[in-house]
Amino acid sequence: MKKLIYSLLLCLPLVSMAQAIDRTKAPAPAKAPLIQVGNPVKYTLANGLQVFVVKNTKLPRVTASLALDLDGFAEGDKAGLADMAGQLLKRGTSTKSKAVLDEAVEYLGGSLSTSSQTATVSSLKNNFPQLMELMSEVVLHPAFSSDELEKVRKQTISGIESSKDNADAISNNVMKKLVYGANHAFGEITTEKTANSIKIEDVKKFFSTYWKPNIAYLVFVGDIEPLAAKALAEKNFGGWAKGVVPNTVFPKTVKPAQTYVAVVDRPASVQSVVAVATTVDLMQGAPNVISSNVMNNILGGGFSGRLFANLREKHGFTYGAYSSLSPNRQVGIFSAESSVRNEKTDSAVQEILREINIIRDEKVGDAELTRMKNYLSGGFARSLENPATIANFALNIARYKMPADYYQKYLANLSAVDAQKVQDAARSLLNPAQMHIVIVGNAKQIAKGLDKYGPVKFFDFDGNEVAAPTEAKTDASLTPEVLLEKVVTAVGGKNAIGAIKDLQLTGTASVMGQSLNMTQTIIAPGNLVSAMTMGGMALMKQSVVGGKYSVSQQGMEAPITDEIKEELDAAATLVPEQGYIAKGYKLKIAGAEKVDGKDAIDVELTTPLGKVSHRYYDATTYLLVKTSKSQEVPGRGTVTQQQFYKTYKEVNGVKLPTEELIDMGQIKINVKYTDIKANQGLKVEDLK
Repeated sequence: MKKLIYSLLLCLPLVSMAQAIDRTKAPAPAKAPLIQVGNPVKYTLANGLQVFVVKNTKLPRVTASLALDLDGFAEGDKAGLADMAGQLLKRGTSTKSKAVLDEAVEYLGGSLSTSSQTATVSSLKNNFPQLMELMSEVVLHPAFSSDELEKVRKQTISGIESSKDNADAISNNVMKKLVYGANHAFGEITTEKTANSIKIEDVKKFFSTYWKPNIAYLVFVGDIEPLAAKALAEKNFGGWAKGVVPNTVFPKTVKPAQTYVAVVDRPASVQSVVAVATTVDLMQGAPNVISSNVMNNILGGGFSGRLFANLREKHGFTYGAYSSLSPNRQVGIFSAESSVRNEKTDSAVQEILREINIIRDEKVGDAELTRMKNYLSGGFARSLENPATIANFALNIARYKMPADYYQKYLANLSAVDAQKVQDAARSLLNPAQMHIVIVGNAKQIAKGLDKYGPVKFFDFDGNEVAAPTEAKTDASLTPEVLLEKVVTAVGGKNAIGAIKDLQLTGTASVMGQSLNMTQTIIAPGNLVSAMTMGGMALMKQSVVGGKYSVSQQGMEAPITDEIKEELDAAATLVPEQGYIAKGYKLKIAGAEKVDGKDAIDVELTTPLGKVSHRYYDATTYLLVKTSKSQEVPGRGTVTQQQFYKTYKEVNGVKLPTEELIDMGQIKINVKYTDIKANQGLKVEDLK
């Protein structure tokens, strides 16, 4: 009995406690904890080089990164110098050619990379000392070969040429130049002219001016003892002479007096790249950085951002819409960006500005704010699992003069962000009345109506203001029948076209960095085999031979529809314009537009099956320069494919394009035919 009484007495506090808990309500959140962020071991060499060591023995690997404490470089008419110099740094030393250096790194099972402000090596622990020696040799005794500079220049110019076909790259270049200003280091654009002006002496001067140990950090992360890391730093970089580095404080940027719209006309665009941007006075570690980051993530920091929910989920204008906020000691930047269908460009700008106004004028709700703070705190916690995070934290504290306990208090400061602080951040950083709105797209289709947001100005791909594009015009008396006759005559005439019995084109197709073999064989009348191969394997093949149709990708046959038959029949004809009228095609002069800066006649073509496409003929030469067709793709909406025809060459009296660009939006295929042969005596049997 006594034991029972004791048992009941022991239970009484538990019962009382259970009765006091209201399980219908979620428990109040606990106070945000102080995070115990590990501190790296720090040393400073006699020459001023600061060394940070973060020991982590989870893997027997070590990484060392050398970084300069600079924000950027003002390059003027030699824009691109820093990037090209950074690439050249790892292309050989005074005692090793690039090939020998690459082989040495590979032999050690390591990696070595360089940029304008960094050099990084990584390898297994046992090989790391030898790799550090190579890193030291690269930094302190670079070869700076003129031959290697020419290779870097060629790659740089090739990248510039490729970017001219990339609307996102154009938008980024123009936005930087307009937001920061042409005379600001952050607004400089590398062009073919500036890249060609860079000499090997410029590269040598760049490194002798900026690469000094007294403004550099050497960070070790991995399975290494701090004293061993210090010894490696002393051995490999202790003799590096310090020096005076020029001040890299850049001129203060000026915001526009009023919001304006900058249109970059790109007639080939089937969608517009829209960017709304402004500079911001925000430095890493500033009191309002955390609340500003919360604000930006709510606005457009991912799939849960308001911009994504509005432009994609609600209106279906785009696949995605996002915003970014980048603090900087010189000047930060905010931008909101999206790629939208041409006809929705005006509406997209309106909705982006609307969301910016809402986050300025209305406080965020508790649920939305809590969800975002939880997301950010989770990301912060996960980042601590990476030992490099500790090194980055220490670098930030050193570079930006942040409080030593900044990251220890991060979660507590994040927890303290409330709706008022988010609104204050939006109001202090984002002013819709002083924004740069940059749009890259088909001006003919998008410019109308944009003036409601401010003055509309036009710029070229390099961010230089130009006159508004003039509208291409066609001869009002030109009929489809007359145009077709001109096209056939321009190609070479009926007799020359009819004299070609077989034609074989061989070349390459470049797609997503891969170079593929491309062949196309036509045998009159109406036989075709077109194939794209790599290493002898057919990646894509389509044919019509003796009335039998086939389309395959990587050996898998596709079902043959009437539409595919119609397309293959047209492709198997050397000059399909000859037979349009007789075969029941309907043609209409739809207008004109610029193609590669030249007037082109837009012809709307409707096939006997009712499929509509557009063909564009040069208004002067009447040669085909572009085709365009749109179709509905499940889950993707309307997708437009464009094909451009360039560099015509005369073969047996007939002009044929030797270069084609197939533009499918995110995927582009560049085809170049290097060998074209006619009338080899090929037979239909040769295609089977």
